[in-house]
Amino acid sequence: MEIVSSEKQSTDLQLIGMSCVNCAAKIEKTLNSFPNVKAQVNFATEQAHVEFTDGVANTDELLKAIREIGYQAFTIDEESSAAEIKERAQAEYRKDLTHFIVSAVLTLPFLFEMGMMFTGSHHMFLPAWLQLLLATPVQFWIGWRFYRGAYYALRNKSANMDVLVALGTSMAYLLSVIVILARWENYHLYFEASTAVITLILLGKLLESRAKGKTSEAVEGLVKLQPKTALREQDGNFVQVAIEELQPGDIVLVKNGEGIPVDGVVVDGASSVDESMLTGESMPVAKSKDDHVYAATINQDGLLKVQVTGVGAKTQLAQIIKIVTAAQGSKAPIQRLADKVSGIFVPVVVGIAVLTFIATWLILGDLQVAFVSAVSVLVIACPCALGLATPTAVVVGIGKAAQAGILFRDAKALELAEKIDVLVLDKTGTITEGKPVVTRIHLVSGARELDVLQIAASLENGSSHPLAHAILDRAKKNELSLLPIQNFTASQGHGIEGVVSGKKYRLGQAAWSADGAFLDQAVMGDLEASGNTIMVLSSEERILAYIGVADKIRQSSKAAIHALQSRGVKVIMLTGDNEGTAREIAKQAGLTDFKAGVKPSDKANVIVGLKRKKQIVAMVGDGVNDAPALAMADVSFSMSSGTDVAIETADVTLMKNDLQSVVHALHLSEVTLKKIRQNLFFAFIYNVLGIPLAAFGLLNPVIAGAAMAMSSVSVVSNSLLLKRYKLKE
Repeated sequence: MEIVSSEKQSTDLQLIGMSCVNCAAKIEKTLNSFPNVKAQVNFATEQAHVEFTDGVANTDELLKAIREIGYQAFTIDEESSAAEIKERAQAEYRKDLTHFIVSAVLTLPFLFEMGMMFTGSHHMFLPAWLQLLLATPVQFWIGWRFYRGAYYALRNKSANMDVLVALGTSMAYLLSVIVILARWENYHLYFEASTAVITLILLGKLLESRAKGKTSEAVEGLVKLQPKTALREQDGNFVQVAIEELQPGDIVLVKNGEGIPVDGVVVDGASSVDESMLTGESMPVAKSKDDHVYAATINQDGLLKVQVTGVGAKTQLAQIIKIVTAAQGSKAPIQRLADKVSGIFVPVVVGIAVLTFIATWLILGDLQVAFVSAVSVLVIACPCALGLATPTAVVVGIGKAAQAGILFRDAKALELAEKIDVLVLDKTGTITEGKPVVTRIHLVSGARELDVLQIAASLENGSSHPLAHAILDRAKKNELSLLPIQNFTASQGHGIEGVVSGKKYRLGQAAWSADGAFLDQAVMGDLEASGNTIMVLSSEERILAYIGVADKIRQSSKAAIHALQSRGVKVIMLTGDNEGTAREIAKQAGLTDFKAGVKPSDKANVIVGLKRKKQIVAMVGDGVNDAPALAMADVSFSMSSGTDVAIETADVTLMKNDLQSVVHALHLSEVTLKKIRQNLFFAFIYNVLGIPLAAFGLLNPVIAGAAMAMSSVSVVSNSLLLKRYKLKE
């Protein structure tokens, strides 16, 4: 997926050949050595996201640099990335499976040799020459990948898992060869150790690959949802065509029970559509003429004719997949510790192995025991589990969130969500439904209601503000025509004014619209007590009307706010409404903390003030008027109506317009971070316990190899348990 602009470029790369997190670190360091290049490599997803300046570096140079340090890299094309990535992964898996089968067959006879040893028999079951014959192809053909990886790592002045495996198995193999050639009859052959270790590591890699493949099933599931063909209208008939052939403006027919192939607008028909894959909402949504529909949602009943507005990469589904994939490839701050430890891990382990060999030989005087202990240290110490601990949990957690209609922009937001101290809520469209209606019009000085409505609607024509929609809807119901406006101006946070039929009018906040004229506090108090937002319409001479507009709170808002407060999160409502209306809405929502009369430009200052108290502050808004405040928050949540997804303005986009999604986001963050901490604990404790046991001669190299192979599998499997997590209402 490559994005080109006049100065900056970004590209995503698929990587092949990484054996552990140190490989990922080396690739990342190599890419970042280019001027004006910023790269991030994810070991779990085996991908790199690279940003660079056009003219300073290019994709070909980056790919060449990666290949020069011993790895394969391919650019990911936006249109066919999922299929290509899967095919390459399957090809690599088939190759590894073939090598494992051959290695297992050649290693199988050594199991009988090991069985004889465990019975206490010192008789050699397999002749020495046969053991050499079986072990050599395993060591140098099947095991060539480890030598190759170790060579490139050492050439680039780094060390990875391949160094440990190549060093440990080579020591076992070479000692066995020396025993045969020198005819040291009192020494044991260790071919079974070298072959078994290589075979078990290959088995571990196969299991790890299978498990890692399952971590990205959420995105693969989204990709599979979109139909491959559509019925396009041509000369009065509907002809089946490939999705790629559709263009904006085409008309497609969607039958009941079929997936909608494109983003578009209904031009004919009525139906209910299952949008759960976008929003996580299980209830179907009614659709009729002029309603928007989205690719991969399911038409449940009735025929729909849809005019195409977006196809392929231009659909909301594609945008979601892009965001989720990028988030899964990002690094959580908690991973920094693992990266630092992995960076020095292999050299330290080699040093411990050398010390183990010398100390054991000097203390016990037994070369064989010293050798076995050193090999066990090299084999059991692998940084793979440490490198997989965080990214695998992040991939599964973010995928699980996407299925629930919660789109995390990056892993940092996922990690911070569980640590939120204060949550700031916008009122309109967040706590409330965002669909206010005119409830009362109090006329002054003999003004006529229809005249007031016509003037107010004419002033509000073209505005996207929810209060404007309420007035326009009321005028539409009364079948009022709109009048032309001259000298229109808008005063942010106050209201609008313009000339209608030669006379200047103001509509907005009471004090601003009145402009010094007398305000009837009794009327305003009555409207405020009912939870109305008050808009005053005035001319240059006098006040004409007090318009009460009310917006119902969402059914789930009170329960969601209570759930957040139960978690210890302080919830604050910010609104531009007057004190009385704000108090009534806060009361209905179960809030005690609120600030009224706050202009959009001042919301960011409130966020900054809270952050100065060393609190982690989150903001939930609509992603438009609240953009400055969302930008200042540590974690920003954008509510989305599904028609205008504010993905680029927030850390987390909530596809379902419901505060319950915020609760779910915090829960998902909590359980994901819990898995990460478990993984890191098991990865660390595995090495903390395993290396000393190996150093003191308490672990056979074969057992050490099996334990090392299974450590990575156990970490990935633990992360996969997140897929069983069920969101609680």
